[in-house]
Amino acid sequence: MKLFWREHVPLILVYAGQLLLTILVCRLAGFTDDSALAYIALLSLSLLAFYMLYRCGTHARLYRMLARPPKTLDESIMQLGHAPLPEALERLMQTQYRLYQNDIGRYRKKLDDQLTFIHQWVHQMKTPLSVVHLAIQEENDPVFDSIREELDRMKKGLETVLYAARLEAFEQDFVVEPVKLRSLVGKVVSEHKNLFIRSSVYPEVQLDERLAVMSDDKWLAFALGQLVTNAVRYSAGHGRRITIAAYLHGNRTCLEVRDEGVGIPQHDIKRVFDPYFTGENGRRYGESTGMGLYLVKEICTRLDHRVELESEPDQGTTVRIWMRTAHLTTL
Repeated sequence: MKLFWREHVPLILVYAGQLLLTILVCRLAGFTDDSALAYIALLSLSLLAFYMLYRCGTHARLYRMLARPPKTLDESIMQLGHAPLPEALERLMQTQYRLYQNDIGRYRKKLDDQLTFIHQWVHQMKTPLSVVHLAIQEENDPVFDSIREELDRMKKGLETVLYAARLEAFEQDFVVEPVKLRSLVGKVVSEHKNLFIRSSVYPEVQLDERLAVMSDDKWLAFALGQLVTNAVRYSAGHGRRITIAAYLHGNRTCLEVRDEGVGIPQHDIKRVFDPYFTGENGRRYGESTGMGLYLVKEICTRLDHRVELESEPDQGTTVRIWMRTAHLTTL
């Protein structure tokens, strides 16, 4: 109730000044009965105390809300009391709440329309890329190798755009179930085989066939693909091997991607999971979008996984994803 007293301090001071002035005027007018003056002062102070109690009772919810701002929108439109000021403020808050909800609804519709357009556009772009890829599949001229490389980059870029857009509706697009890591890693490595060949980097998989985790196959494969792409990109010409391994630790399984590449400068490590952050390596190599590790972090967070990164310049980078282990008997 500190706010209540702070607001009424001026009133109390003015009231005290008015009471003293009244007593002084009575004295100057020749009224000398001290007991009568004391009785008048007591009655006046009683009226002030009654008003303060009434004010405190009718405005208690208002002062509590002002002292402790609401944490949710629903709390901001709670009933504040039946006095004129709380009722007026309550109507104002309800009006603002409705306007806010209308604005949110309009922006949400725009976002949904934009996401729908992105999905349609990505799928439309995938078709001509697949046609071009099939058309040059049997060509052996070195020129077509460059075309295939650019097609793979475009396909990877479109996939990143699609999954970034799907994050907004992640809760409607994932299923947590036992996932065999060996099968998932094999699929991801196979999808990136051309990248490994072009970069002269060899993937080494160290996984137990029986090892499984509770996750979403599609989202986890995309996250692992981002880690593999980064590992190959920054290992080309520097490291010859990328190791994908997994091991058990209590009721958790750690999926680890290690490379022997250029590593990450220490001053960049704290920001590598920030969106659009490319860092020193990204500026040096010029192909980084700053979204890969950010998407990995977001996906892992939403799947209740934990991701961590270690790196040393010129020594390589290790990224670990900690996941809940599935019961092998269910597989």
